[in-house]
Amino acid sequence: MKKSLFLVVSILAIQSSFAQVIVKRDAEIEAMVKEVSADSIKSNIYNLVGFGTRNTLSTQGNNSNGIGAARQWILNKFNAFGLSAGGRLTSVIDTITYTPDGKRVNRPIILGNVVATLKGTDPSDKRVFIITGHLDNMRTSVMDSVGIAPGADDDGSGTAAVIECARVMSKHSFPATILFVTVSGEEQGLLGAYFMANKAKKENWKIEAVLNNDIMGSNNSSETNIIDNTKVRVFSEGLSVLDTGRLAMQIRNLGLENDGRSRQLARYIKEVGERYVDNIQVMMIYRNDRFLRGGDHTAFVENGFAGVRFTEMNENFTRQHQDVRVENGIQYGDLPEFIDFEYLRKNTALNLANLANLAKAPAVPEEVKVDVKKLSNTSFLYWKAPKVGKVKGYYVLVRETTSAVWQKKIYTESAEIRLPYSKDNYFFGVQSVNEAGNESLPVIPSVGR
Repeated sequence: MKKSLFLVVSILAIQSSFAQVIVKRDAEIEAMVKEVSADSIKSNIYNLVGFGTRNTLSTQGNNSNGIGAARQWILNKFNAFGLSAGGRLTSVIDTITYTPDGKRVNRPIILGNVVATLKGTDPSDKRVFIITGHLDNMRTSVMDSVGIAPGADDDGSGTAAVIECARVMSKHSFPATILFVTVSGEEQGLLGAYFMANKAKKENWKIEAVLNNDIMGSNNSSETNIIDNTKVRVFSEGLSVLDTGRLAMQIRNLGLENDGRSRQLARYIKEVGERYVDNIQVMMIYRNDRFLRGGDHTAFVENGFAGVRFTEMNENFTRQHQDVRVENGIQYGDLPEFIDFEYLRKNTALNLANLANLAKAPAVPEEVKVDVKKLSNTSFLYWKAPKVGKVKGYYVLVRETTSAVWQKKIYTESAEIRLPYSKDNYFFGVQSVNEAGNESLPVIPSVGR
């Protein structure tokens, strides 16, 4: 009996020593994720609520009330983080004079986005990754610029997430540049986002990804009474507005309607986010935003950049765009007591993990092709090394045409691979990966001959 027991224990010990590591995490990113603090986020939201209103049309000359005071407070936070960043984090309020438009702006205003730039350490790496939340808010009437408007969830949650990511990430360095942005004018028509996106397009910024956070801190819905803090929605468009003409024809011919840059970013966010953040599931929603509604990432995707929106799984409409009041026994208003700060911590950590992994990774591989010289039930892919970043190897991704996510991830250190999968039946992608395991966004192969 003792002999049998010893044999079983020995076998288990051997099996354990060769056990597969299911989740491999970059230790630096894992440490950053653990540093994201629900208490820090809570403090930021209560400070934002304390400005009374952050309506874009509200006062800019008061030190304690209105959007001007809120902007300055955020700038001061970013500047404080910059003190420990060795000069790598710089901040500014980027402004423009906006004239009355006959819609939601009835007088001239100074429109200002608060932008903190964590400069990349590689001078040759021009890639930019952006996280946004909108600092403005509204009451029932978007033109009411004086009444109390807490804006704890819409969008104190997204703004607090941006600030918290800046706090944690400013202590670290990345080859690529990260922008932490709180935009103004969202409720007035995405004004601050369009100001920034149009500027980026004009100046040829190399924006690789925009993570927009808007209404992401509450876990219980109105009407259905669903309570769930384990799921978050990520909205992404399948095709870009720039996919026209011959490009649109090629997309249709190859069946790539579900493989636009924003949709690839959403897949990446799901994989990387769930790798680093426990007890959260990223639910990919196949549309740019909620039904007939929009958000700040739209300004970027319309300019050809990849962008997605993070939003809580179950929205509560008694707390969005509402005057604070009790009516028929129901508390209306976007108050901080309705925020689930642990849920918001997880959603913030999802953003941080993805920003860090992207900014640490090499650039995408170049000239990724699939050979079509002859008919074959195998697929031959080949590519060139990325222009920037230290590459150890590449991941070749495989999924069935009906799959929402990549199903296989094959590692190679070569710049080519022959797969026993027919290009008729599968989609492929290729990522660059470095020594630490940080992978780039995937590139879908084009036709090669």
